[in-house]
Amino acid sequence: MDLIIVESPSKAKTISKYLKGKYRVDASGGHIRDLPQKSLGVSIEHNFEPRYVTSPGKEETIKRLTEEAKKAGRVYLATDPDREGEAISWHLQTVLGLDAEKENRIEFNEISPKAVANALEHPRRVNYNLVDAQQARRVLDRLVGYKLSPLLNNKIQNGLSAGRVQSVALRLVVDREREIRAFVPEEYWTITADLQDAGKKFSAFKATLEKKNGKKCKITDRAQADEALAALKAGRYEVRSVKKSVTKTHAPAPFTTSTLQQDASNKLGFSAPETMLMAQHLYEGIDVEGEGHIAFVTYIRTDSTRISSDAQSAALEYIAATYGKEYCPAKPNFYASKKGAQDAHEAIRPIDLSLTPEKARKMLDKKHFNVYKLIYERFIASQMAEALYDSMQIEIENGGYGLRASGRTLRFAGFTAVWQEAKREDDEETGGKLLPPLKEGDGLVSLGEKGEQKFTKPPIRYTDASLVKAMEDKGIGRPSTYASIISVLNKRKYVTKDGKYMVPTEVAYRITDMLVKYFREVMDVGFTADMEEKLDDIEEGGKDWHSIIAAFYPPFEEKLRFAGTDGDELTEILCEKCGRPMVRKTGKYGKYLACSGYPACSNIISEGEVEVTDTPCPKCGAMMTVKTGRYGKFLACPNYPTCKSTLPYEEAPKKEEVFEGTCPECGKPTKKLFSRTGKPYYGCSGYPACKFMSWDSPTGEKCPTCGSPIVKTARGTVKCSNKSCSYRVGRPEKSAGNG
Repeated sequence: MDLIIVESPSKAKTISKYLKGKYRVDASGGHIRDLPQKSLGVSIEHNFEPRYVTSPGKEETIKRLTEEAKKAGRVYLATDPDREGEAISWHLQTVLGLDAEKENRIEFNEISPKAVANALEHPRRVNYNLVDAQQARRVLDRLVGYKLSPLLNNKIQNGLSAGRVQSVALRLVVDREREIRAFVPEEYWTITADLQDAGKKFSAFKATLEKKNGKKCKITDRAQADEALAALKAGRYEVRSVKKSVTKTHAPAPFTTSTLQQDASNKLGFSAPETMLMAQHLYEGIDVEGEGHIAFVTYIRTDSTRISSDAQSAALEYIAATYGKEYCPAKPNFYASKKGAQDAHEAIRPIDLSLTPEKARKMLDKKHFNVYKLIYERFIASQMAEALYDSMQIEIENGGYGLRASGRTLRFAGFTAVWQEAKREDDEETGGKLLPPLKEGDGLVSLGEKGEQKFTKPPIRYTDASLVKAMEDKGIGRPSTYASIISVLNKRKYVTKDGKYMVPTEVAYRITDMLVKYFREVMDVGFTADMEEKLDDIEEGGKDWHSIIAAFYPPFEEKLRFAGTDGDELTEILCEKCGRPMVRKTGKYGKYLACSGYPACSNIISEGEVEVTDTPCPKCGAMMTVKTGRYGKFLACPNYPTCKSTLPYEEAPKKEEVFEGTCPECGKPTKKLFSRTGKPYYGCSGYPACKFMSWDSPTGEKCPTCGSPIVKTARGTVKCSNKSCSYRVGRPEKSAGNG
């Protein structure tokens, strides 16, 4: 029996039902391999190659699938039709030892008998462009997150994380909040008049002041308002022009991942992660009493508004039968996807139009039903005719002031018979009332004028819906990542909720400010969007993924090194591994010393280990250091735990400052100091004003060849301190009897 492998058990159950036992269908439970959880897992030195390991808890799954694959006549990999799904198929192919040259990959946009059967008839090879695009994103995100998160933990507080897309999304929330805090309201006034035709045959209507002496005007204070009201009361209202027209409103496009999340938030009050969970269940299939496992909607991670010709034909038939032929457009509706959309899949739509919301209500719980109803009605509306309105606009004049009244009435419902857009908080009232049949030159009677003081409003805080829209508009992330990013911001407590609105916490400001300060490019919206385009280039086959990472990482690493040491105190202690100065840092466990050459050199020692004595360890000879225990100070070998030798503190002779050599930078004497292991070095006595350091005793002179300090080695050789310079002054004479 042939074997079909999918990701989720629910999806496997649905497909198995449709295939009626002709195939064995099993699930991998998502990724079976990934980068390791507790290490970088990316070889920076070897062209950024990832090191994959078995995902935790997947050993039994791999064993089971391997055994099933050996028994199967043929193995089909039927993971989701996107980059992530393609990568899962590739990992399965590799781990199960499947022939990479065989056409064992199948995909479908919906889980229906027809779609699955069609996919089995048209298998293909794994698409390595898709796999490489996923690998590039995974490696890039791992490098950024794995390198930035420890920096945040050291500089701000423990338990923080950063991410290539996550941190940019957080910046949007923080920047918006700062806009709100910095906003200064501006006063303005609206002037309206309740008017009626002179014969009072028709209902009164409201007109709003817009112009003064033919130019658009804005009333900014009470004095201007009182002046306008007085002029209107004293003057005469007359109709200057009447414009009548039939206006059209086009049906909205079917749902993408982004627009589904936005509408579910605005109409249902669902968070983005909650919406995607319900949609995922509807896509994979849900147990329905008496029916078995049924899939309700097509693939739910898409940025395309395209639909298949079959789906469009079915929708038009349904519309004609249910609402009448006049509700079908003269030409089928076509929607162009947004710039940058991958357009690999159809828009989100119901699989079977005969499964109406009325029928689905009996099959689904409330939340699943509400999301399905939203998807169903949006799809049907997207294929319907335009809504038509009788619109009327009246221009009125009074004493040099111009007023306007607008109104419209519905002539033909079109798509609005099914779908009404959610009213946003910042929407202005656009009328909707029927205006009287006036003509140019008609006089009007005033029923009263009114001035109302108002103030401009600050920008509105982000909601799940508006943040998703902003991310989509700015090209940040992809449909598969929107919900997970919002979930992380909430789980990490980088934002709290004031009703449905996101409010950044104090730590969000500190994270954003620090990352913007040191990693401005990474935190730039344009850079993040450009990186998404480069990932798309990999998918389309025109770009090597290694080159994109190779171009990004070196400048990122340089910024990382600077951020790690910026603001830290440079000490006179030299790193015993590479010779660079050590810097004093503060971490979650207190102060410590770290090499200023990090990450090239990662030497770290605790603050307490830097008091080096002149007492050699009785076991290994290393210079012992002063430690403090529960009974006071004692001497301990610096090579602990290899050497565990200790001595009482009283046995340590007092260290006297030894001056030897002259600083070539400022001319002051240099002090003889010792590293943690007792190795001598020399530092300027003028520290911290002068930070000169050397392993060899400085003579105070500069090399005539290259300008570097001239030093005297322990063996007495006077030479240039620059290793690449061959300048020597002389060597000591050999004593009699030697050689």
